[in-house]
Amino acid sequence: MSSSPQLSDAPEVKSSQQDGKTPDSEEPKIVEDKGEINAGDSVNEKEEAGEEEEEEEGECGFCLFMKGGGCKESFIGWENCIEEAEKKNEDIVEKCFEVTTALKKCMEAHSDYYEPILHAEKRAEEEAVNELQREKQAKTSSEEDQQVDSKNPE
Repeated sequence: MSSSPQLSDAPEVKSSQQDGKTPDSEEPKIVEDKGEINAGDSVNEKEEAGEEEEEEEGECGFCLFMKGGGCKESFIGWENCIEEAEKKNEDIVEKCFEVTTALKKCMEAHSDYYEPILHAEKRAEEEAVNELQREKQAKTSSEEDQQVDSKNPE
């Protein structure tokens, strides 16, 4: 691995030649902490290796992002509440309502950092409202069609 302090987490490309030059016919290898993935490996093999590494570390990218901002403590509290509710088969929404509200308020207070998450959440809410409106409109339209059909038998 490279000893550069700025890139210590980045994968290192290694060549089998000692002079540091990679011949055109040789494919570089990406070296990761948990093993090697050849540049010629399939996408699925790379994803599986990444998933295994993620599970071993116990932190998903979303969790790392959430803990990287000003709402780390709120997020950890929320995460613990969710885990506890799942273990006890409790209603997550009911049990974790207060910590979820606190996390959302914190994220809004730190919107400069959490803006991508807040934006995605807003889009998801808008889509859910639109879907409910489409379903309601379809139901109303269907009921009107049934009423017309029952008044005008053929």
